[in-house]
Amino acid sequence: MDESPYDPKAITAKGGVFALGNFDGVHRGHQAVIAAAVGVAKKQGIPSRVLTFEPHTRSFLTPQHSPFRLTPPPAKARLLKALGISDVIELDFTTELAQLPAQAFVERILVQRCGAQHVVAGANFLFGHKRSGSMDSLRNWLAPFGIGVTAVPPFCDARGEPLSSSRLRAALQKGDLAAAQEILGRPFAISGPVVPGAKRGKTLGFPTANIELDDYLRPKFGVYAVMAHGPGNTAELPGIANIGTRPTVGGITELLELHLLGFHGELYGQEWEVELRHFIRPEQTFPDLGALRAQIEMDVESAKGLLVSSPLAGEDRKR
Repeated sequence: MDESPYDPKAITAKGGVFALGNFDGVHRGHQAVIAAAVGVAKKQGIPSRVLTFEPHTRSFLTPQHSPFRLTPPPAKARLLKALGISDVIELDFTTELAQLPAQAFVERILVQRCGAQHVVAGANFLFGHKRSGSMDSLRNWLAPFGIGVTAVPPFCDARGEPLSSSRLRAALQKGDLAAAQEILGRPFAISGPVVPGAKRGKTLGFPTANIELDDYLRPKFGVYAVMAHGPGNTAELPGIANIGTRPTVGGITELLELHLLGFHGELYGQEWEVELRHFIRPEQTFPDLGALRAQIEMDVESAKGLLVSSPLAGEDRKR
C-alpha cells in the first residue's frame, strides 16, 4: 500500500454505510445517492454517513475559478441530515489527499479509518490522485474486505438528461429559476449573517439587509422575488432582493440586498436564508436616486403579485 503521509485523524465515526461525493447543491441527483445509502443502512440496521470534502475539490485544485459554491458546509450538512443521514464527515482536502493514490484512499480511509461496511456513490464518481479511481475499481478493491458497493445511475429529467451541479449553476447564471428548481427539487437559497451597509435603502424608503455572497455562485445579477426566514427557523417572510454591485450608487462589492415586505425590525448580525423564487429584472444603472426609487416601487408590486400567484407561496419548505 502507498505510504504517503496523509492521515485523516478527524474521522472518528466508524462503521455503517458511507455515501461519497462533494454533494454541492444537494440536488435531486445527490438525493438519489443519499436515498440509496439510507436504504442500504436501514436494511442492514447500521448508520448511514456522508463522507465529503472541504474545501470543495474544485476550489482547492483550481483556485483561480470564480466563486461557484451552491451550498456552504453548514447548509449542506443540514440538507443531508434532513434526508436521513446520521453523520456528515468533512474530510480535509489537502495537497496530501489530492496526491493520495486511489487504492490508498480506499484502503487507508474507507477501510481503516471509516470502517465502512458498504459504500455508495454515483455511477460516474471518480476519486484518488488524478481521478484515477472509478466505481469499478472501488468495487474490486473493497471486495477482499467483504465491503459491498452500490453505484447509483445518473438521475435524469423527463428529457432523459442527467441532473448535475454544472447544469444547476448554468441555470442560476441565466436567471432560470424554474430550471434550477427542477434540478434541486426546491428553491435555490443563499444564507448568511446580515452585515452593516451604507443604509441607502432606508433613505429611499426601502431598508435592506445586506448578506455577503462570499464563495457562493453568483446567480444572474438582478432583482428577485424571494421568501426569507431568520434565526430559529422562523416563519417565512416575502420580500425582494437585489443581487449585484448596485451600480447606480457606484457599488463594487457583490452583495445580496434583502428588503422584507411589511417587516420592521433590526436584523444586523442575524443569520437569514433567502430563497430565490422569481427573477424580476436584470440589475441596471439609473440616472438618479429618484428613478431608482420609482423602479423599486414597481419591483415591490411585481414581487407581491408573483409571490401571491406562485404555487410555492405558503407551502412548507423542504428543509
